[in-house]
Amino acid sequence: MQYFISILLFICANFASAATPPNHSELRDRVAEFIQTQTKDLPGEVSIQVEDLDSRLRLRPCPEMELYLPAGAKLYGRTSVGVRCPGKDGWSVFVTAKIKVTANALIANRPLQQGQILQAEDFSLQMSEITQPGVLTVPSAAVGRVIKYNIGAGQVLRSEMFRAPFVVTQGQTVVLSLDGKGYKIRSEGQALNNAAEGETVRVRTPSGQVVNGLARSDGSVEIRP
Repeated sequence: MQYFISILLFICANFASAATPPNHSELRDRVAEFIQTQTKDLPGEVSIQVEDLDSRLRLRPCPEMELYLPAGAKLYGRTSVGVRCPGKDGWSVFVTAKIKVTANALIANRPLQQGQILQAEDFSLQMSEITQPGVLTVPSAAVGRVIKYNIGAGQVLRSEMFRAPFVVTQGQTVVLSLDGKGYKIRSEGQALNNAAEGETVRVRTPSGQVVNGLARSDGSVEIRP
């Protein structure tokens, strides 16, 4: 009898171990690892602080937890990570974390005007906490771009503040090129919109037909067959 009792206790102990619910410390560690993976390509240094969960929270055992970023979640500042256990008796919780990203960011040295072409002397690199996406950290990504709206001195430069310079402007006479297998066609037309290199241009031909093409760096427009 003692032998069977020992076996029963051994089975129960192993079953309890396999069915152990995830504790809060485990959840926090998993969330921190998940955020580290998601932020590995961000510039600069990243520090992560996962907040404690409600001590009253009790979760069912889960063989394989799934972690994900909820819609609208960001990888800067205060954010949330979803953790769920799939299945009929599954569960889902959101864990709050604070992500601090510090990097050399481009800062405006002086007030910058709309339409101005950004030059290297217009900004400097300064160690800053990055609190939103699109912050520029590489000078080559900014020099030569056109400012879309006025920027104050000391502002952190973001990609949304700039556009590529136009290579085609509305009303300009452009060369249309159509290259196919065994033929090349060249003609002229009038551009109906502004476009940077690689953007779509609508062009009115001398016959009045409107065609679409891609703006090239030399100001011509490529028509795809």
